[in-house]
Amino acid sequence: MARKKRAPHHEEHPDERWLVTFADMLVLLLALFIVLYALGDMDPKKAEPFAQSVRENSGKIFGGGTAIAETGGQADSSELKQQPPSPSLQAALVSTPATAEEVEKETSDLEQLKAQIDSAAADDGLSSKVETEVTKDGLNVRLKSDDLLFDSGSAELKSRSDRIIRRMAQLLRLKSHTIRVSGHTDSVPVSGRYPTNWELSTARASAVVRAMTRNKVSPVRLEASGKAHLAPVASNSTDRGRSMNRRVEILIPRQKVPTAESSDASE
Repeated sequence: MARKKRAPHHEEHPDERWLVTFADMLVLLLALFIVLYALGDMDPKKAEPFAQSVRENSGKIFGGGTAIAETGGQADSSELKQQPPSPSLQAALVSTPATAEEVEKETSDLEQLKAQIDSAAADDGLSSKVETEVTKDGLNVRLKSDDLLFDSGSAELKSRSDRIIRRMAQLLRLKSHTIRVSGHTDSVPVSGRYPTNWELSTARASAVVRAMTRNKVSPVRLEASGKAHLAPVASNSTDRGRSMNRRVEILIPRQKVPTAESSDASE
């Protein structure tokens, strides 16, 4: 008598394991849609106990409890604003009307700061790289990028810049003015890490700001911006002009604004 052949044993194929996860996902989605549908037709009075239950148990599931609900859109925006460390410093950053004597005193202080920065640059052999000027807007310090601040297409500060930035930071710590740092490039399109000169110039200004904060200049006083190639100081048609345009400028703006009376008296 011939024996019946057994049917071959079907082993589970490893590639079919995803079906288990897929089925679990479908079940979860179905449950989610059922809950959403139920909430859509739910009486508001009945919905409140359900919402309360979710709030009470969210901390057990996700951790953090009510902290999750208290951040983001439900938080009072006034509580999220960063406050300056010193109210007196905040007040000092605002320009105020002043008499002719006060304006003259501030001009004298800016001229003194200019002389100190010029002296620091001369001590480091950087007089050709650092230019300073007191204008109606304040004290402007121009740092040429080439061979001092950055390599071409880079926003990483060169080690040679450490000393002059540290000495400038030491001088600026003694003041209470805002410090506006702006990055500038030539008109040649940039390539590599930064898509345009806007990003490169902004990143360079930010690098100088970070260096200032590392040297204990209050971040409340600092501003960083990028001007790309749109504020040239020389022609971009020559190598020398493009080199002059590649720079970072630091403006210490005036705090004392002459009143109409003081302006008339000075004329």
